[in-house]
Amino acid sequence: MGELTVVALGGNALLRPGERGTAAEQRANLATTFRSIEDVLRDGPLVLTHGNGPQVGNELLRQELASAEAPPLPLYLAVAQTQAEIGALVAAELRPLTERPVAVVLTHVAVDAEDAAFREPTKPVGPFYDEGRARELESERGWRLKEDAGRGWR
Repeated sequence: MGELTVVALGGNALLRPGERGTAAEQRANLATTFRSIEDVLRDGPLVLTHGNGPQVGNELLRQELASAEAPPLPLYLAVAQTQAEIGALVAAELRPLTERPVAVVLTHVAVDAEDAAFREPTKPVGPFYDEGRARELESERGWRLKEDAGRGWR
């Protein structure tokens, strides 16, 4: 058996500019990506990891829009939910390309809620809001939002 290969896909590899992020779009993007690295997928042990920033943003937006009918999830569960969804898409596209078993593993990261870095976030996530709505969300939910590169607040 060869050396372990790690392939890391960013969340934007699954969701391209101008796309809405449908399951069909993400599967098509994965199929294109996997065809370009097909040799790697067949050789030796492999770990494939992925980002999920855009997908978490879409999930948070869905929850925001549905919040009058269903309670929003905490961020860690929205992250886990999108990991599972992406894992299912990855597995569906990988299985036809390899005879090896495919397993989807969710991850959790433990952080110190009192870490000073949380007072000044550097990697905002989620949908973009105008400043007024951002201030409302900060007040209503205790969120810490900041302006993100001229695209809005998140």
